[in-house]
Amino acid sequence: MDPQDSLFDAGAPPAVESVPAADAPLAERLRPRTLDEVIGQRHLLDPGRPLRAAFQSGRLHSMILWGPPGVGKTTLARLVAGAFEAQFIVLSAVLSGVKDIREAVEQARAARKTGRATIVFVDEVHRFNKAQQDAFLPHVESGLFTFIGATTENPSFEVNSALLSRATVHVLKPLADDELALLLERAQAALPAPPLTPAAQQRLIGYADGDARRLLNAYENIAATAGDAPALDEAQLERALGEMLRRYDKSGEQFYDSISALHKAVRGSDPDAALYWLARMLAGGVDPRYVARRVLRMASEDIGLADPRGLRLALDAAEVFERLGSPEGELALAQAVIYLSVAPKSNAAYTAWGAVRDFVRQDGTRPVPMHLRNAPTRLMKGLGYGRGYRYAHDEPGGVAAQENYWPDGVTPQRFYEPVARGLEQRIGDRLAELRALLTGDDRAPK
Repeated sequence: MDPQDSLFDAGAPPAVESVPAADAPLAERLRPRTLDEVIGQRHLLDPGRPLRAAFQSGRLHSMILWGPPGVGKTTLARLVAGAFEAQFIVLSAVLSGVKDIREAVEQARAARKTGRATIVFVDEVHRFNKAQQDAFLPHVESGLFTFIGATTENPSFEVNSALLSRATVHVLKPLADDELALLLERAQAALPAPPLTPAAQQRLIGYADGDARRLLNAYENIAATAGDAPALDEAQLERALGEMLRRYDKSGEQFYDSISALHKAVRGSDPDAALYWLARMLAGGVDPRYVARRVLRMASEDIGLADPRGLRLALDAAEVFERLGSPEGELALAQAVIYLSVAPKSNAAYTAWGAVRDFVRQDGTRPVPMHLRNAPTRLMKGLGYGRGYRYAHDEPGGVAAQENYWPDGVTPQRFYEPVARGLEQRIGDRLAELRALLTGDDRAPK
């Protein structure tokens, strides 16, 4: 049997699942059973896109599925298993340990003897510690099983680099409003209830906030309490979903537009407008911790080294809120927003970080020059590690003039260019002196 048959034939369900029972939750009943039934993730699943190409190639590969809740990470993993008729072993990083990993290894070895492939799916892989993640490495390396991890956290920080290097990271996106509307049509066909008014439908989609599971669970709850009403309007949604509907009311409070307005008011140095948008968001039920995180971002992105105290004040405000909660702690957030609004602005660090990441991505990995390497052992010293390094504290002015700190073959670059505002004006003067000493020529490329 061709490994794609069960995936692309709409009448053939994956081998890993049976048809859900009639009383199963709506989200389970509507779980896609073929690739073409999946709503969203077109950047991965359209013809020629990475996951579609992987399915069509007939070759399994280990992967990390990174995205917010309710966007199809588990569904895609199950579809992979069904496509290749693989044994599908599910581990939850919340409940499983090394013992469970060993048992999965034994199951994979038994399946290999029968010629069957195994997929080990780890939900919330970011919750596994380093030792638990390391337990997968030799088996992924040997090809005993294919590893698929699902995470809502950035795998760059939460997944070991060794495991990350053996897996392809696929980024899943929240479902767009039109995709949620299509899913809602399927829900209404599977679970009849009085029709939603257009306003109620938009309110429900806003509440879902890109999460398919949240949308389906909410609709199932509404359908169960609809009674004999001819139609469901916003007031009935309020009664069915209560405070949660108001908290996630993206359409009513323009959640993303409001945080954008707050950020732009701070960047534009208007503290009064910034306070207005802050108050609007908090009154609309936005989690103040989310606001605190965004204020921290503003301090780094828009104030930066023009006034480094801004970042410290933003951190202090976040800590004060954690200690006091609402409403007392909200004053600290307001104080931070005012300070950042009137502080001198610089995006030099933000711009430099983006530029250097692009440079590294395009340039590839180069070896560290021998004179910059650490030499903690006699062998390493004998191999020349650290030879020729000039200790800056022993040099005139604390700077090793014309020393090279770049990989061999790389022309020194300029990523950071301070603005002439606030503390960065003084930083710029000092940086010009340093660059002249390091390069021997203050006309180094910008």
